[in-house]
Amino acid sequence: METIEQLEKMLEEVEIWEKQQDDLWFWEKIGRIPFFILDKVTPKFIHKKINLILEELVSYIDNGGKYLTNQKKVLKRFSKYNINVDVNEIKDVDTKIPIHIMDHVSQEIRKSHKDIAMVQGATTGFGGFFTLAIDIPAILGLSLKTLQDIAITYGYDPRNKDERIFIIKCLQFASSDIVGKKAILNDLKNFNNRDKEKEALSQIQGWREVITVYRDNFGWKKLFQMIPIAGMLFGAFINKQSIDDVSEVGMMLYKKRKILERLTTRQ
Repeated sequence: METIEQLEKMLEEVEIWEKQQDDLWFWEKIGRIPFFILDKVTPKFIHKKINLILEELVSYIDNGGKYLTNQKKVLKRFSKYNINVDVNEIKDVDTKIPIHIMDHVSQEIRKSHKDIAMVQGATTGFGGFFTLAIDIPAILGLSLKTLQDIAITYGYDPRNKDERIFIIKCLQFASSDIVGKKAILNDLKNFNNRDKEKEALSQIQGWREVITVYRDNFGWKKLFQMIPIAGMLFGAFINKQSIDDVSEVGMMLYKKRKILERLTTRQ
């Protein structure tokens, strides 16, 4: 396992990354404009379908969301590094896996899910903006699965309520502006010592806020999906970029938790 000096170096690298996180990228900013412009001309059945699917997803996640990920499949990825862990025991990761190996496996998950998102975006984009009723909940579900897989890679069980709350934070961070990101990072400083009862009460609202942000961020994609071919190209790009951003956030924030935990036990 890592020495204290190595852990401190890793922590310094994560903190440098945190300082580099600033405002939303240009396309996300202008992307929120056409959503409101087109909202009134979008057929009601599309709004109804999107809202229905998202409501079902909210309920599903609030009740656990444990079936989005496959724990055994994720833990088997460590075998290629000549490290055998009990695929039925996530805590086994803590005692056998160095953080740099966790990073490698997380990168594999990141690449795999980006490829899935790209194909998914191109497929739904081919049908124009009418297929957004499928695409929005699909990319949100893939984002959640990506974060759950990464959680397992760093030794955390996404079936636990605490990890569902942490995943909310990761999703919010990926879509927030600089003020929101700073607030989330501040919340996560004392994540293990927070008021869990208060967090649980705000959990449903947190999911709804995340979904609202996701829905708004698809505004400019809706604009381009009026033209089927353009929707296919931009759908592939936007979905791939969304999963890439979510993966990066999940890797960095879970990695920081693991580093701090290991430093605490060795000091």
